[in-house]
Amino acid sequence: MNAPDAAPFDIPAFLETLTQRPGVYRMLDGRGEVIYVGKAKNLKKRVSSYFSHKDCPPKQRAMVARIRSIDVTVTHTEGEALLLESQLIKRYRPRYNITLRDDKSYPFIYVSTHQPFPRVSFHRGAKLKQGRYFGPYPSAGAVRESLKLLQKIFPVRQCRDSFFANRTRPCLQYQIERCTAPCVGLIDEAAYAEDVRDTLLFLEGDGKRLIEALAERMEKAAAALEFEKAARYRDQIATLRTVLEKQAVHGEHGDLDIIACALEGHVACVQVVFIRNGQQIGDRTFFPALPDECAPGNILGAFIAQYYLGKQIPREILVSHAIEEAPLLEEMLSGQAGYGVRVSERVRGERAKRVQLALINAESALAAKLANRRDLHARFLALGEALHCPEPPRRLECFDISHTQGDQTVASCVVFDRQGPVKSAYRRFNIDNVRPGDDYAALAQAVTRRYQRLKNGAGELPDILFIDGGKGQVGAVRAALDGLGMATIRVVGVAKGPDRKPGLEALIPAETGVPILLPPHSGALLLVQQIRDEAHRFAVTGHRQRRAKAGTRSALEEIAGLGPKRRRQLLRQFGGLREISRAGVEALSSVDGISRQLAQRIYDAFHDRET
Repeated sequence: MNAPDAAPFDIPAFLETLTQRPGVYRMLDGRGEVIYVGKAKNLKKRVSSYFSHKDCPPKQRAMVARIRSIDVTVTHTEGEALLLESQLIKRYRPRYNITLRDDKSYPFIYVSTHQPFPRVSFHRGAKLKQGRYFGPYPSAGAVRESLKLLQKIFPVRQCRDSFFANRTRPCLQYQIERCTAPCVGLIDEAAYAEDVRDTLLFLEGDGKRLIEALAERMEKAAAALEFEKAARYRDQIATLRTVLEKQAVHGEHGDLDIIACALEGHVACVQVVFIRNGQQIGDRTFFPALPDECAPGNILGAFIAQYYLGKQIPREILVSHAIEEAPLLEEMLSGQAGYGVRVSERVRGERAKRVQLALINAESALAAKLANRRDLHARFLALGEALHCPEPPRRLECFDISHTQGDQTVASCVVFDRQGPVKSAYRRFNIDNVRPGDDYAALAQAVTRRYQRLKNGAGELPDILFIDGGKGQVGAVRAALDGLGMATIRVVGVAKGPDRKPGLEALIPAETGVPILLPPHSGALLLVQQIRDEAHRFAVTGHRQRRAKAGTRSALEEIAGLGPKRRRQLLRQFGGLREISRAGVEALSSVDGISRQLAQRIYDAFHDRET
């Protein structure tokens, strides 16, 4: 890595040796950080253009002034260069590129078809397990809604394999007719396989064939005077028709994505509508980071190139604006997918209406985003005035503590800037080695661990640090920061008002200790409440996760004389921890391998916890 004060870049010498073949170039600053990634059909011609144009935009001039070296990778074709460029942008997230910020892997529905009694479940990540995957779906919520619907129509199990293997009697899902209880043998493999086949047909989008099959079974059941079974098929058909009518997209039968871009100033919104097997399964909104004002077509081109890396690609993508390098993009996507992919901008009829609707949704989402951003900016300004800051704050952090009577304490730290929550900077701290219930010591430990890292250059310091608490908590945090030599960080407590009613909070600056009361509808107070509530939510979630993990681990594993085999035997016989905790000594000792003395220890372990 180059030093921050590296020598100026020798442009003529570099250009003299640069090849004219296609490839990718990475521009680096004095710290060795990648600030821009680009691709070119002719590397020498493209890179030279950055240094020969005197009338280029201000941001490009600023970027060129920061360049201290350029790394080049030669490729066989321009299509290969485009693919490599997209991969490098996703890896380095350069400051001067259009970058896709929200790019978590998309969820799927997974069916474990290799098992005797397959399970239908939510899946995200690499497809390493045997079985069938359906999707991708636009969000986890869309998958869960689909799973809930599937469970109502087809009673295929969705429980974990460990739960399934240890049941001795049917669970609640059987009682409410959402499962046929294969775990305890209330349905044979052949009958269960029929429900699985129906589920697969539904997920494959072959609704018409599925309804025909169900109608045929209904008629056979009625002819055999099995009216209850016939009624069940009738209800399945009715539900399926309703669902398929809602999801069907007129005139579409295959896989298709519709992508529209709305732009205002330096903020863009990209709306993606997903159509799979002729059915619309949802949509998703993105706000890519822009280095400068860009045309919608350029944004769409950069978005598509990054978005489909490592994802399933439909055979056709409809876009709201023309993309200059559409043929090159099609070449890259087709090579990645292994089949022809078409990017279409000029469409007619129903397709044009759907593209227009996606564009309207993108414009609506963008308007809401800009309104929220303006409101948030105004709240930051109001907060600066309320706390008499020399300049309006740009970055806020807030700490909170969560525990149950001092047990399994977790501290949270959340971060806001003028764009809103910075979730990548959120942190949780498991608090140990402090007296149970000592919130002062817990906060001091969390703050010390957090800012020791920031002091060593691992992140950005806040302008204001909020603490959910009064003078005691503020004093403990102030002392911890002073011990780190970070006295410049401003600390403000958020003390709850009488009866803990929202709008009556008092802000307590560490430097004066004098409470500041703001009007209930003040923009500054609303911002403080927002970040305080987010810190509380994040802490409570972490505490519950830690408590649940500790509960499942310690309940049986800490009992002397109860090894892995006996734990498995207990779980198999009783069906779960809750049932074991409710069992008496006699019931526990009836399990093979559990003596009366061991049964008493198991009973005491659970009941001592409750007292």
